[in-house]
Amino acid sequence: MLKEVRIHGRGGQGAVTAAQLLAHAAHMEGKHVQAFPFFGAERRGAPVKAFARISDIPILLHSQVYSPDYVLVLDPQLHKIIDVTEGLRKDGVIVLNTTKKPNELGLAGWHVATVDATGIALELNLRVAGQPVVNTSILGAFAGATNVVSLESVLKAIKENWRGSAGEKNAHAAELAYKRLTKGW
Repeated sequence: MLKEVRIHGRGGQGAVTAAQLLAHAAHMEGKHVQAFPFFGAERRGAPVKAFARISDIPILLHSQVYSPDYVLVLDPQLHKIIDVTEGLRKDGVIVLNTTKKPNELGLAGWHVATVDATGIALELNLRVAGQPVVNTSILGAFAGATNVVSLESVLKAIKENWRGSAGEKNAHAAELAYKRLTKGW
């Protein structure tokens, strides 16, 4: 089993951290992993991508992910300006941060799951530099939508990355997203 994940966000939203946390969670479950960013001349707020690979056997690929099984979208507007479905496998899943329901997004024909990660961050006052932190919520939603990693492993990876109250608050955001996820299939 090789599963590939592409994460779309904007600079400063934590797409790279999300890929690293996802890989860490899968590694704790005994899987082989990779996590890496794709950068150009991006700046804060510009669209960015990060990737993760999860496998039961060693991963010998060392390239960008071109045909992901899963796409995570941190910014609710990105799917309107870039093709988040590019290369997505026919049975792939898109997990999108939005207040909308999956059937309201214009992504017919795809398995889409939604969660209001921004709303969860605001509810928990989970911010960095004044911006809502959505990456940990998206990981909780990913666990709920795919079962590729368990919620417990995601929570543990988050708490190992941030100690104390920051870890607890980010873990709580992931738990809420897991519970509030809306699947469109």
